[in-house]
Amino acid sequence: MERFYYAAKISDFLSENRNTILGILNSEESSDTAKNQKNAWNEEIILLQSVLKNFSGDIFFEYSIPRLGKRVDVILVINGVILCLEFKVGSSYFELADRDQVWDYALDLKNFHEPSRDLYIVPILVATDAAEKEVAFRTCNYDNKVF
Repeated sequence: MERFYYAAKISDFLSENRNTILGILNSEESSDTAKNQKNAWNEEIILLQSVLKNFSGDIFFEYSIPRLGKRVDVILVINGVILCLEFKVGSSYFELADRDQVWDYALDLKNFHEPSRDLYIVPILVATDAAEKEVAFRTCNYDNKVF
């Protein structure tokens, strides 16, 4: 069993039809996927296909996080940096619990996922309906390589 629902090179993701990606994501869901989840994936795909045009690397949707038994929405690996993206589709602000969620995902990748151990990991929370783009940072020791 794979650790993710969908994986591709960013270049392949950009040229892939959105409905094909949605079909793959839906086929991996073990139960009837809620309409809200399908709509969230659709928005994530549209957003990511618009902003990743000048990047190369790898993309993973619904990546299983070691130890937590949960899935991060999207993992991007670009130039040896892991971007851990958690989307809050339809949200106009960041909840503290949402910030903690993406931070916990990044820490678990750092501490319990051997291939990530020596890489930089950047937790990113995306509120798709935010009026202003807010950047929320938590920092930790540089040696931990999680920002």
